[in-house]
Amino acid sequence: MKKLEIKARRKAVDFPVNELIELTSLINGETLPLVIKPSIDSIDIAEWANNKREFIQDKLHQHGAILFRGFNIITAPEFEKFGLAVCGELFNENGEHPRESVSGNVYTPVFYPGDRKLLWHNENSFNHRFPLKIMFGCRQPAQQGGETPIVDSRKVFQLINPKIRDIFIEKQVMYVRNYGDGLGLDWQTVFQTENQTEVEHKCQQNGIKFAWKSGNRLRTFSIRPAVIKHPQTGELSWFNQAQHWHPACLDTITRESLFTSFKSEDLPRNCYYGDGTPIEDSVMEEICGVYQELEVVFPWQKGDFLLLDNILAAHARNPFVGERKLFVAMGEITSYTEIG
Repeated sequence: MKKLEIKARRKAVDFPVNELIELTSLINGETLPLVIKPSIDSIDIAEWANNKREFIQDKLHQHGAILFRGFNIITAPEFEKFGLAVCGELFNENGEHPRESVSGNVYTPVFYPGDRKLLWHNENSFNHRFPLKIMFGCRQPAQQGGETPIVDSRKVFQLINPKIRDIFIEKQVMYVRNYGDGLGLDWQTVFQTENQTEVEHKCQQNGIKFAWKSGNRLRTFSIRPAVIKHPQTGELSWFNQAQHWHPACLDTITRESLFTSFKSEDLPRNCYYGDGTPIEDSVMEEICGVYQELEVVFPWQKGDFLLLDNILAAHARNPFVGERKLFVAMGEITSYTEIG
């Protein structure tokens, strides 16, 4: 007698949110990050996130940052799978930053000396195109330090002196970059071509003015907003990288070394008001003071997954000792044109 085989279809069960996860705050009185932890063992967090993407999006818009802790996301494939679950699409690296691909659309953090702090910034805000979301996963915390401080960019906007804020809103920020002078990435790496005509075309497409200098060197000028309105929430956010580019924000040794070798206009990176006038050192010091006052710092735990709304939250990196291994992915690329 032939055995009858019955194949049952797997049915997705939509559990209430509070039956699988719990929501907590990391630090009393802080709105970010929201912490999501498992309420049960062996939860498939990627499958849960696929079913709860709207819930995650709403919480992300409310808090600006979500820390998923206790789900043990420690491999690149796990990180990428979860990233796609919360994001929908991940960005294929464009060569802009010195980092390495780990797997697919997963990368290492930007290479930056471990003994220095990488200052607060909204990812790629100096470019015409930038990600709406950025994700970090912890494979291995540093022996000491290496935290990723985060800051609510809405609060930065609110706390900056209104006179300073109004000048930046009116004039915007001009980012000036010199390639091929021995520091930083060369233009061939950033633009991923050896052809100057292709570089010029990409600059024109992305609202970048350019000038070729002697010795096959390139200087670019990009004028970008300092403040933008979030496309979903409508909130105003301090969204730029002035403190990443302005020489006043460099440590003393690095700054003195650069000015020994370069004129102000020839620095690898510099920024000005959008009309080309200098941004005062005192203004940058005041802005950095606001970031410092607002930053939220917490130690990484192995398996952590940190999701940031790139417009609503800026991030940094503290100095560290020992080996530090993190995953990074970016998603939902947009542009200043698209968000208006």
